[in-house]
Amino acid sequence: MLSADRPETRLATRLAFLVAGFGLACWAPLVPFAKQRLGVDDGVLGGLLLCLGLGSVAAMIATGILSARFGSKPIIIAGGLVMAIALPFLTLAGSPLTLGIALAVFGGALGSLDVAMNIHAVEVEKDAGKPLMSGFHALFSIGGFAGSLLMTGFLSVNIGAFTATLICAAIMIAAVLVAWPRLLDTAQAEDAPLFAVPRGIVLLLAILAAITFLVEGAILDWSALLLTGTGHVSDAHGGIGYILFAIAMTIGRFSGDAMTARLGDRATLIWGGIVAITGFAIILLCPITLIAMSGFLLIGLGAANIVPVLFRQGGSQTVMPSGLAVAAITTTGYAGVLLGPASIGFIAHHVGLGASFWMLAALLCIVPLSAGFVTRSSAKHSSKGA
Repeated sequence: MLSADRPETRLATRLAFLVAGFGLACWAPLVPFAKQRLGVDDGVLGGLLLCLGLGSVAAMIATGILSARFGSKPIIIAGGLVMAIALPFLTLAGSPLTLGIALAVFGGALGSLDVAMNIHAVEVEKDAGKPLMSGFHALFSIGGFAGSLLMTGFLSVNIGAFTATLICAAIMIAAVLVAWPRLLDTAQAEDAPLFAVPRGIVLLLAILAAITFLVEGAILDWSALLLTGTGHVSDAHGGIGYILFAIAMTIGRFSGDAMTARLGDRATLIWGGIVAITGFAIILLCPITLIAMSGFLLIGLGAANIVPVLFRQGGSQTVMPSGLAVAAITTTGYAGVLLGPASIGFIAHHVGLGASFWMLAALLCIVPLSAGFVTRSSAKHSSKGA
């Protein structure tokens, strides 16, 4: 039987993460064009964007079930191809209804790909016997940078949105075709359960993922307002905080596998949580702009490897099939991204944005406090299943 960890399977996994990040980032620069084309206000646009998230969540739930029976390979292929094919249609939709449908399909493909590629990554990493998950997740970030840069570049030189999406879709399809023959067949036995209610350690892992994704979503949506509201930067420079966060997270993930191999999952969760919490404290307490901005670097570095560790722990437990566990962690985490920013806004309306960010820091405390239980529980269940 061939090893799951081979150069070609690592390449295929990296390509899957790259395609997911690339495709999602290609859509972001198109949002203003969609709003202008349809002539809708911010409220309608928000509802349309929600279609993408709802499509993703629904597909994530279904993907866990399908992966338990058919494996991750066909879902990665289908998800990547459908995502690429749907991308140009986002520029053609002539009404809110058709754009909502297109976004739901696009989001569904992204959600399926997201779950399946993490299941595939868990299998490759298991066979390797050493941490690889952070490096895989780093490729999602690289794909995001590349997709956003390429699409913005096309649009800035007056290449039409439809033409630009066709080029980007062709790149995605080519990457999927390269990955196709190199992907693992991870299908389980015919009698594998198709559904299992998240419980025990998997439920805790899903909650921790939701908290971490909530932090990422809040930094994306609210950091500019926090910085401008405290007078650290002007409105034109409000995005600097997220840029620093994203750069630090990417660097942290590229170095994360070596760090996790040296420190272990427990120490990575503990120190990652502490570093991120320290970053929040610096941002909220320091009046010196340069030092306050360094807090975003600390949050990015601290949070970078928390989610990869959670996925690894989800793949190693035996409370429920690993595919369903990874799907539960992914779906709950993505729900944190969807619901988190709105929740932050609601809380900020009543107690202020600064207090909302202190709440995020408090939630992050759960990560290092539960690190010992997470790693002991997974080790115990793994030994029972051996």
